[in-house]
Amino acid sequence: MSDSRTSYATSPEEIQASLAALLGGQVQSIRVERGEVTLTVSAGHYLAVMQTLRSAPQAQFEQLIDLCGVDYQDYGDGRWEGQRFAAVVHLLSVSLNHRVRVRVFCPEDDFPVLPSVTSIWASANWYEREAFDLFGIVFDGHDDLRRILTDYGFIGHPFRKDFPLSGHVEMRYDATRQRVVYEPVSIEPREIVPRVIREDNYGGLH
Repeated sequence: MSDSRTSYATSPEEIQASLAALLGGQVQSIRVERGEVTLTVSAGHYLAVMQTLRSAPQAQFEQLIDLCGVDYQDYGDGRWEGQRFAAVVHLLSVSLNHRVRVRVFCPEDDFPVLPSVTSIWASANWYEREAFDLFGIVFDGHDDLRRILTDYGFIGHPFRKDFPLSGHVEMRYDATRQRVVYEPVSIEPREIVPRVIREDNYGGLH
């Protein structure tokens, strides 16, 4: 009597081969690094690939467990020549006990836009808002793309590599006007050099 059960990949290399066969030319690369499978896809194929990863029997990635933005400006000591902004997504298949990382680059650096995957995984909602807030990546199709960590009046996107360390404006409560006000940053930039202080009898040790 034959065994009709489907055999699924188990090792990272087997998962890599299985996903390569499943997705074909829709992906730019599939690599195994440090025991983890990383898949890079273009923005044009992003939604189709993610839908396949969610629903295909040999994938079954039911859960999106993380999504974050990345700014590649000055990456590799300035040797990076690709697009500046990307989103990196971590998927989990509970059914198959598989994990995969998906990386997709925004086609334009000046106005980074990617499709939203909230229609595939509802958990992407707040993650995409965070990437929008901190990196300025716009997720087309997101129903409620608002800032989530910074204030609504915040200027810029603080996780971008070119965002000033001191920010643009500071917020404080003005007791006279009895409301919150925004003012230009008044912090004087200074360089702090740490000093190491050793005492002969520190902590009672001799």
